[in-house]
Amino acid sequence: MRKLLFLSIMLVLLAACNNPQEQGTANTEELKELTVVLDWTPNTNHTGLYVARDKGYFEDAGLDVEIIMPGEASAEQLVASGKAEFGISYQEGITEARIQDVPIVSLAAIIQHNTSGFASLEESNITAAKDFEGKSYGGFGAPVEQAIMESIMNQDNADVEQVDIVNIGDADFFTSMEQGIDFAWIYYAWTGVEAELRNQPINMIYLTDYSEKLDYYTPVLATNEAMIEDEPETVNQFMNAVSKGYEFAIDNPESAAEILIDAVPDLDPELVKASQEWLSPRYQDDAEQWGVQKQVVWENYAEWMYENNLLEDKLDSERAFTNKFLPKMGDE
Repeated sequence: MRKLLFLSIMLVLLAACNNPQEQGTANTEELKELTVVLDWTPNTNHTGLYVARDKGYFEDAGLDVEIIMPGEASAEQLVASGKAEFGISYQEGITEARIQDVPIVSLAAIIQHNTSGFASLEESNITAAKDFEGKSYGGFGAPVEQAIMESIMNQDNADVEQVDIVNIGDADFFTSMEQGIDFAWIYYAWTGVEAELRNQPINMIYLTDYSEKLDYYTPVLATNEAMIEDEPETVNQFMNAVSKGYEFAIDNPESAAEILIDAVPDLDPELVKASQEWLSPRYQDDAEQWGVQKQVVWENYAEWMYENNLLEDKLDSERAFTNKFLPKMGDE
């Protein structure tokens, strides 16, 4: 009788273990909840995150990740304060934060090289920094804008004081061009590709055309020092999943674009697909793997910022970023 009772109990337990629905529920309950905050509205810079979420890479890593947009507080502020575990930032922002002893750290370069620059409609005939003189620039009000403009204009023996700098905030590039603005700072992967789709020829002056020190990482994926010190395994799990997401987007731009479109239906599908096609090979570019950051890149841009009076002190670049949570790098 005891043997029969024991066998009955064992059969019930085995059945419970092999029940997919019950097992899935248990796994869901065990997932660690995390938040990653974007730097801006969703776009193809963020595709790897949506791929990791929607293809189950986060879940496979034991994580339940919510992707949110910033509100009044920036991604850097939310991550530094611990209100979000991860966020999208950029090298300039992290450099400024580190100088102010804000404990934020870059984990990966989302795009290996800086694809931004000053754009203008072709009919404006702005083909070099010297052509900025006498023109109106539509900016977002950051000190770095004029510093970069002055730096590259000096190389052309031009005077930044001859530029009419207008704060247009987050106004659309094309609308601004129709309202008297001659040129603006854009990221080609989105606005440049949109110009192509509009059959609107533009001139593009990339920052990297003028100085290798301006080939900084933008955007990057960041966390805070507390996460690295207290929850390294969580950071490792998160980065493994994100890396798989971006690697998928590198190899499968069309499928990755569809994932982003499904996740954010308000986006223009044609623009997302074209932007993804342009950007996917540039995520990793000439790096040994996706996400790798070089100390010389951090040192170069920090030095440039210091020389242009954008930093009060010099950056300890070794503490500003780490590669150790990238899958292959972490195994070394």
